[in-house]
Amino acid sequence: MMRIFFLLFVLLPLLELYVLIEVGRGIGGLTTIALCLFTAIIGGLLIRIQGIQTLLKARQSMRQHELAEQGMHGVMLVIAGVMLFIPGFISDTLGFLLLVPAIRRWLIGKTYKPFPHHMDVSGKHHKRYPNVEVIDVEIIKKD
Repeated sequence: MMRIFFLLFVLLPLLELYVLIEVGRGIGGLTTIALCLFTAIIGGLLIRIQGIQTLLKARQSMRQHELAEQGMHGVMLVIAGVMLFIPGFISDTLGFLLLVPAIRRWLIGKTYKPFPHHMDVSGKHHKRYPNVEVIDVEIIKKD
């Protein structure tokens, strides 16, 4: 865990600074700043569009009781937005990659294992989770 914080708060900013300096040497300081602002604006617009699409999909998923995956997409879009507003080309690249739905789905598949709660109303095993059975219990407290 400490390694992750070290990478995020020490190495990544130093690497971003190095890349910004090198790009500035190649294309000029003002052009580099303009490019950083341009990627932040484009990223903000894309976040807005995809955020609305994710909200609409989440609304549909709520009807089907499958909200968790859409929630993960939303979290990744927030992370993408933060990455796009941090000045630097590395964070912009990571932010733009998170805007690609196929990459988000792949990351969700690799990192998120949903709790097996999708069961048939009859108590039978669900097709996706054959080894899990849910028993519905109601507790009535008598005074």
